[in-house]
Amino acid sequence: MVRSCVTISLVPEVRGGPFVFWDDLAEGCRQAKQLGFDAVEIFPPSPSAVDVALVRRVLEDNGLSVAAFGTGAGWVLQRLSLTSAEAGNRAGARQFIRGVIDLAGPFGASAIIGSMQGRFGEVDKPTALEYLRDALNDLGQHAAQYGVPLLYEPLSRYETNLVNTVADGVALLQALSTRNVKLLTDLFHMNIEEADLAAALRSGGEHVGHVHFVDSNRRPAGCGHIDFAPIAAALRDIDYRGYLSAEALPYPNPIEAAKTTITTYRKYFVL
Repeated sequence: MVRSCVTISLVPEVRGGPFVFWDDLAEGCRQAKQLGFDAVEIFPPSPSAVDVALVRRVLEDNGLSVAAFGTGAGWVLQRLSLTSAEAGNRAGARQFIRGVIDLAGPFGASAIIGSMQGRFGEVDKPTALEYLRDALNDLGQHAAQYGVPLLYEPLSRYETNLVNTVADGVALLQALSTRNVKLLTDLFHMNIEEADLAAALRSGGEHVGHVHFVDSNRRPAGCGHIDFAPIAAALRDIDYRGYLSAEALPYPNPIEAAKTTITTYRKYFVL
C-alpha cells in the first residue's frame, strides 16, 4: 500500500518554501498523527543539528515513521554542490550528504539529493554529469549499509540544467555501477517537464523510490489542476509501495494544507 507522509522543515532560512510544517518537530509530528499521516519527511539544517533522541521519542509517541531526510540545506546554507568546479566544495557536499545518510539510515529512512546536485556552467555538462555519477555511486553504496536506497530527484529547468525528466533520471541511474539509488519523482517538477505525468511514472517503473505529492502550483494536492486519478493508476501499475510525501507550500496555513493533502490521498490512494 502507498503510504502518506508530510514534510517538516527545521530550517528557518527557507521559511516560505514548500514544506507543510515548520520549526517544531514535536508539534509537527503530533499534527501529522492527529490527521492520519503514516510518516514525516524532515528537512534539517545539518546532520549534527538534529537531536536524534528527540526524533526517536516523538516518532514513538505518535506512532510515525521517518520516510526521508532532505539534504537541501547543504546548498541553501553552505552553497555546497556535487558538481561545483571546486574540488573542496564537491568534497564538502559529499561529506554533508554522507552525514545525512548516517542520520537517516538508523531510522530506516533515505537521504534525498535534490538541489545539492547543482548544475553545469562552471564546468561543462559532461564534466558535471561525471561528477554527479561518481558522487551517486559513492553515496549510494554508503547508504546500502543501512538497507535503504539513496534518493535522487530530477528537478525542473528552473532549478537545474542537468537532469529534468524521469527518462533522463532513469538513464542516469542505469549508467551507475551501484543499484542502490532510486528516483524521487516530484509531481510539481514533473508538471513542468513531462508531457504526460502518468506515462512518465510508468517509464520510471522500478526506479521510482519516493514521490513528492503536490499539485501543479506547488500548493497541496487538490489545490491545482493535476488529475490524480491517472497518477494513482500509474503507481498501481508499477507496483509502487513507497511514500507520497507532501512537499507543498503551507497554503493557506499548515493545518489546512495537511488536511487537504490527506483528503486527496484518501480519495485516490486508499481503496
